[in-house]
Amino acid sequence: MRAAELREHTVDELQQKETELAEQLFALRLQKVTGQLEKPSRIGQVRRDLARVLTVLHEKAAGSGQEAAS
Repeated sequence: MRAAELREHTVDELQQKETELAEQLFALRLQKVTGQLEKPSRIGQVRRDLARVLTVLHEKAAGSGQEAAS
């Protein structure tokens, strides 16, 4: 998932993606604790994807605030 691709999505879609990734991260952490996690690298990948989504959401929030002030 690339940040450029995420910027094409609406705020609602990004918020939905944020929720999905947060739930997925929780499930992966739970699997890690119980010893059922097959790909430990998946946790890092989901964390980075979640960070990208949050970054784009913050950019959109800051951008809409600047447009309203102009």
